[in-house]
Parts: sequence; C-alpha cells; structure tokens
Amino acid sequence: MKKAGLVIALFFVMGMVSTFAQEVQSGSFSASSASQNYTLSAGTGDRTYSIEVTFPKGFDVKPDIILSVSLMESDKSANLRYDVVAKSVSRDGFMITIKTWGDTKLYAIGGSWLAVSAGK
Repeated sequence: MKKAGLVIALFFVMGMVSTFAQEVQSGSFSASSASQNYTLSAGTGDRTYSIEVTFPKGFDVKPDIILSVSLMESDKSANLRYDVVAKSVSRDGFMITIKTWGDTKLYAIGGSWLAVSAGK
C-alpha cells in the first residue's frame, strides 16, 4: 500500500511540474557603425535599425521576450535617446528594433534577450 501511495504521489508531482514547466532560451545582440545598413550614428530625426533573431529551437507557443541593454556608445554632445523593442514575435524568432531620434548619435548598442514560454 505504501508503494501505491508513493507511485500516486510521484505521478501527481510529475503532473504538476509539467503543468508549470517553462521553456527558456537566451542570447545577446549588438550593432555598431560597422554593421551593414546601420544609420543610428549619422544624421538627425527618427532612425531605426533591426536585428533578426532566430531561436535555436522553436517554441511550442509564442514566447514573451525580455530585452536588456548592457552596452552603449554615444556622442556626448547630444541627449541620449533610444528605444529597444521586440517586434514580430513568433514561435521561431523575433525582430529587435532599435530606434533613436533628434540629434542623438549611437555608435554602438548591445544587450541580451530572454524568451520565456509557458510551455505546452
């Protein structure tokens, strides 16, 4: 009887773990004046640069994306203005869109991304 109770408890715990299981993948991004089609370091007004991210392994459901910026090189003579967002999120990847405006000049920007899905 003790064995049967233990087996039932084990199946219950396994079921709970799989119910709350999450899929997580992470990576980094960077762009600079040396990147092809990079316009954030020249001119004025609204400028954007996009980076395509493809997950190493596709998710079962569309994940939530968390972005962080950990590297920034900018011109000190202008205000620092930037926006970094994840767009076009799918089970297979997403686009990181970096935007600046005004007279801000971003010579380099980089950071990390984290994709989290509630699983199946």
